[in-house]
Amino acid sequence: MTEPNTQPSRILIIKPSALGDITLSLPALSSLRASFPQAKITWLVRREFAPLLDGAGDLDDVLIFDRKGLGKWWWHPKAFAALMRFFGDLRKGRFDLVIDLQGLFRTAFFGWLSGSRRRFGMAGAREFAALFYTDRIRQDSGSVHLIDYYHKIVAAAGAKRLTAEYHLTVPEKGLHDAREALARHGIDNSRYVVFVTGSAHQYKCWPIERFAELADRIYARFHVPVVAVGGRKEQPVVNKLKALCSAPLIDLTTQTDLHALAGVLKGAALVVSNDTGPGHIAVALDVPVIIIFGMTNPQRVGPYGKPHGAVAIDAAARGTAIESSHASHNIGRIDVDRVFAEAVYHLAACKDSQP
Repeated sequence: MTEPNTQPSRILIIKPSALGDITLSLPALSSLRASFPQAKITWLVRREFAPLLDGAGDLDDVLIFDRKGLGKWWWHPKAFAALMRFFGDLRKGRFDLVIDLQGLFRTAFFGWLSGSRRRFGMAGAREFAALFYTDRIRQDSGSVHLIDYYHKIVAAAGAKRLTAEYHLTVPEKGLHDAREALARHGIDNSRYVVFVTGSAHQYKCWPIERFAELADRIYARFHVPVVAVGGRKEQPVVNKLKALCSAPLIDLTTQTDLHALAGVLKGAALVVSNDTGPGHIAVALDVPVIIIFGMTNPQRVGPYGKPHGAVAIDAAARGTAIESSHASHNIGRIDVDRVFAEAVYHLAACKDSQP
């Protein structure tokens, strides 16, 4: 173990991906900033996710990891040269504290390559990554949520002011682009609900027929339209959603970059999402949210401190497992009544707060 009382001046957080995982790591950044206000904090992140960190007010700099481009190093001379520059940038950072929250061989190796003498990571990191750490931190027995685990890691590194705050904002251009995108569809206020119907994994996707029924029931009760967001991969399922529901549906798939997406989420009265990046961004932006969980343990990555932020079967009785193997936890077993009840809770509160 290294000396925890050492005050770092240059900190590197390694969490290259993915969107939701990076978002869940933001309270660790906030805790490091609160504990070491004079330190320069840099985040190593993949290029496609870097725009999210433009709204991280506690961050000083980013170090871009171009995974796709650098992955060609073994046969492409320019990629090899770029990889050498990336390694050089790691060394030039002169980091005296590295926090690896990804826990892979590659990311742990990057931490070691930086030359930092203090490198903290998860004791159970995959791919023998822990061999590269000076300090291997175990999750407390019975502790489940990743934010709590990340707090333990940064506390071991000397952070004494732990916070669950994300401190994430939306850049002004993102807010402007979101307003314009919504205005093109006749929406100029926060009385809309956002649906995030996609996910990188099909087993995390709530059936689109139930999203359609939920949209109709929300509109019948609250007269607010639904805005569907996503990328090109989500277009077919959103097209199906439009065909299935009778409520007004605004399709913004492929029409927003990451900044504008955050702006759309920020203005929503409610976000209903599968367990995927935009849902976690909504949590970080302190927007009313419902994330629907299937096999993934909601106690591990669900909305932190928000009891009405997740819908799952046996949510509080899954122990510390990352994923469930019980068929009863399949996301298809969650009915519309459960999600609609939470939507009523949030939208009624939002309505009551309207001037």
